Amino acid sequence: MTRQWPRVGTRRAVLRGVLALGTTGVSAAVAGCSNAEPAKPDAPQASDSQPTSAVAPRQGSVSRVLLAFFSRPGENYYYGDRTVLDVGNTEVLVGMITERIACDVHRIEPLEAYPFEYEATVERNRAEQRNGSRPTLVDPVVSLDDYDTVILACPVWNSSAPMVMRTFTERLDFAGKTLYPATTHAVSGLSGVPAVYRESCEGAIVGAGLAVQGEDVRDAEDELTSWLQRTGLQ
Repeated sequence: MTRQWPRVGTRRAVLRGVLALGTTGVSAAVAGCSNAEPAKPDAPQASDSQPTSAVAPRQGSVSRVLLAFFSRPGENYYYGDRTVLDVGNTEVLVGMITERIACDVHRIEPLEAYPFEYEATVERNRAEQRNGSRPTLVDPVVSLDDYDTVILACPVWNSSAPMVMRTFTERLDFAGKTLYPATTHAVSGLSGVPAVYRESCEGAIVGAGLAVQGEDVRDAEDELTSWLQRTGLQ
């Protein structure tokens, strides 16, 4: 089932509630890349239940920053093994960001949810990359006119951003916007994610990115704070 997020103040109806961090589930790595490993996703909840959120809505802001994110709970990569997450690593990171800065938050949600199972998600992602797929989104953002800065948060899957991120970026006008990538990963760091945004967000200034290893996401306070201060977001 699709989780319905409260709307933010008087922002556009497509934007979901501003979020603050909560903690559930077990820390685990997100989809990353290496020559030896398959794509490693950030993973979903069983299709017959609503996923637990790592973040709780709070009152709308007048921020000029939009944080748009994609994250998956469910079976996930974990130190070469597998674990089940109630909350995806990227969503945990998003909650940590929203504790530190004023921003509006939008969940990037594919109409066809990714499988709960890790390997099935790996295979779907590979097929989408091979085919150049653009998965359909639920309630996509229609304009960035209200924002000067966009943070795009996602896992790294098979050396790149999940294809849902291209669906999100390619329909919007990023001219004159400053864009910051934030990722969770297994071993790859940012990998090819910034390149995806330089290609698909024409006219945007792509700033310094943040890459947090999935297993360590809940212990990444210092790394996150340093990035926010370095970019001027905090």
